[in-house]
Amino acid sequence: MKRLLICALLALAATGADAAETRCGWLQNPTPANWWLDDSEGTWTIMTQGGGNEPDGIENIPDISEGDYVRTNGNYGYACACMKVETDTDEERIIAIHSFRQLPISQCENDSALSAPE
Repeated sequence: MKRLLICALLALAATGADAAETRCGWLQNPTPANWWLDDSEGTWTIMTQGGGNEPDGIENIPDISEGDYVRTNGNYGYACACMKVETDTDEERIIAIHSFRQLPISQCENDSALSAPE
């Protein structure tokens, strides 16, 4: 039994996937099917158009334009958000989204650890 547990843990470690964690920052959707999150640790790709890389739970992100939101390109733009996610740190990707909470823009604007969206 102990050997089986060790093998399972090693297999999980080999995927590069981390346990679920909360990440907060600028959620950006500048163009169709392009999403990323900029937090205090860097930029996390959620998905890219034509990339075939939609994470599990993408449906947990609602229409962000219904909350506090900055429109930058027609129906596209950015918001401030916290998400409970699983990441692949090697690829700097979000691979699963468990929950989503949109925050006031001012919360990200006032966070000195975050750079303003471009």
